[in-house]
Amino acid sequence: MQKKDAYQVITDRICELLEKGEIPWEKPWNAGADMPRNLVSKKEYRGVNPFLLSAMRFTSPFWLTFKQVKKLGGGVKAGEKGTPVVFWKWIEYEDKETGEKEKVPFLRYYTIFNLTQCAGIPEEKIPALEEKTRSFNPIEEAERIVSGMPQRPTIEHIESQAYYRPSNDKVNLPKKELFKSNEEYYSTLFHELTHSTGHESRLNRKGIIELNSFGSHNYSKEELCAEMGSAFLCGEAGIVERIIENSAGYIQGWLKRLRSDKKFLVHAAAQAQKASDFILGRKAEGVR
Repeated sequence: MQKKDAYQVITDRICELLEKGEIPWEKPWNAGADMPRNLVSKKEYRGVNPFLLSAMRFTSPFWLTFKQVKKLGGGVKAGEKGTPVVFWKWIEYEDKETGEKEKVPFLRYYTIFNLTQCAGIPEEKIPALEEKTRSFNPIEEAERIVSGMPQRPTIEHIESQAYYRPSNDKVNLPKKELFKSNEEYYSTLFHELTHSTGHESRLNRKGIIELNSFGSHNYSKEELCAEMGSAFLCGEAGIVERIIENSAGYIQGWLKRLRSDKKFLVHAAAQAQKASDFILGRKAEGVR
């Protein structure tokens, strides 16, 4: 029996899942204690805030205001952006007609930073957490794909975020043991490696070489390209079923922003195929 084309299998499966509706996206690695909390007060964030904070790609559950960071003797790392959280504040006012005083809730927001975005905070001020680590077992075919990538960028496991940085051509991931499964580690690595193919020394893709703001058209297309590229590569490595629903959920989130662009998915898929072909050391045919 002839083996089905991996690209077509993955594309068809993603389309099936997308047609069923949105699939929630979750981080593929563990974050120590699950609930986001303030480092100083130790209180867990409530209401919508846990969802806002858990959606960010940080492994630490601890958050601080800028003033709290400074008071602890630390600072926010250069280039880091805060995350807004909301709270209800009760405002007292006097009814002009009756003279009675009443309290009404008023929604306010402020900006906080994850502990991993900060530096210089003394270790004794940070509560110890039992990391939810697991034994990491390399997947042979996935390792072969990574090691065989031409012009591969530097891959590090230093910071608690997953990202590709074009300025120094480096991919960073959380520690392998923090990922919930071996498959999700490779899925995330393939996502970032797909981003790296856009570097000017490789495929020179607009979504990487041009500075794009979060949620913009090119940013969204680049994210979709990276996740589809990851899905293609996972198909090549034989780890499709473990990660396909997460990929579909991630893709669904970006498609919501650009439903009016009929060419968006087709173009992103073409770029993803070209990127994965590059990683696999194949000559792309019919892809521009």
